[in-house]
Amino acid sequence: MLVLFSRQSMSSHTHGAQPANAQLGDIGTYNGLAVGPLPSLDSHPTSSPIPYPTQTFQHPIYDYEMSQQCAALTTPNTNWSFCPNKPASYLFAVLFGLTFVTHVIQMIKSRKWYCWVIAFSAAAQFATYVVRTLSILNPANEAIYALWFVLILIAPIFTNAFVYMALGRAVYNFTSSANIFKVRAWYFGLIFVLLDITALIIQVLGATVASASDTKTSTIMLGLHIYMIGIGFQQLCILVFLSLAGGFHAQLKRQPATPQRRTAFRLLYVVYGILLLITIRIIFRIIEYSDGLKSSIPQHEAFQYVLDSTPMLIALVLLNVIHPGTLMKGKESDMPSRKQRKVMKKEGVVLKGRADEYLLTSLTPYRPESRTMAYTRMV
Repeated sequence: MLVLFSRQSMSSHTHGAQPANAQLGDIGTYNGLAVGPLPSLDSHPTSSPIPYPTQTFQHPIYDYEMSQQCAALTTPNTNWSFCPNKPASYLFAVLFGLTFVTHVIQMIKSRKWYCWVIAFSAAAQFATYVVRTLSILNPANEAIYALWFVLILIAPIFTNAFVYMALGRAVYNFTSSANIFKVRAWYFGLIFVLLDITALIIQVLGATVASASDTKTSTIMLGLHIYMIGIGFQQLCILVFLSLAGGFHAQLKRQPATPQRRTAFRLLYVVYGILLLITIRIIFRIIEYSDGLKSSIPQHEAFQYVLDSTPMLIALVLLNVIHPGTLMKGKESDMPSRKQRKVMKKEGVVLKGRADEYLLTSLTPYRPESRTMAYTRMV
């Protein structure tokens, strides 16, 4: 059995002193144990039967064995400080790729072109793990490593933006007033997407600063703090948006039971679930970087998979299962454009939501000659 110990431990040990001329390469005993021959700790001879690991590890035997199997650790000038799981990276690339393709197909079939936002979000997540896999295969390439680092931080914000857009269209299609707390349905997307873009810019700025090569520790910390401000602002916007979603929920509860009402609730519950998943991710990212570079969380990629990538994958799949373009079908479900709204305003037409179309039908027998249209569609 070969026992490894340092020159310092030999000289400072209080039991079983060794002869003054004892060398590390000698075969002998130490504290009653047979040791040697050991290579010199100073010379690191290339002829040594035991190659030295390239890093210092807390558990020398285990981590020494791992370093021999993991190219991400043994490659000179590697960007990785731990051995990443290559099969997991392959798996998530495939899963995000599948949901991306599904979103593109659903967008084309429903002809709801605003769904490009969620398709782009899925594409960004797919690209994240493709680039991460490339970084594992090319651990010394700083550009590839920085790219996947930036992508994984900003990709989920597009899912957030799509939720804002989808609920605005739901307010138009499933309420009579087309507003919640005086906020018109067509302003939902405009207001909250602009806020989301602001959060995106802040996060991209922070991630770019933190991932730049040859930066000082203080600069990296500045980048992380900027990024945390961005995700904190994103969470604030989510909380404000949730209050509006609660107002929409209250309006739906006052409606009589109809198939359209059930459809609206299905979409609303998906919105609640996705915002919860995004919040879990935001809390994880805040905790991850709260201790700065001293944090040990980034050294354990399981946290990233469980608390970041998996919630975002579930969110994308939920929107595959309950797709807004499938629930709100046809051209009549599209909100009127800004130009159409201006024309209607000049003509004195009060633009309302579409709920009266099915509410009037559910309360009174259908008579085409007496049916009141809730809105005027401009051709």
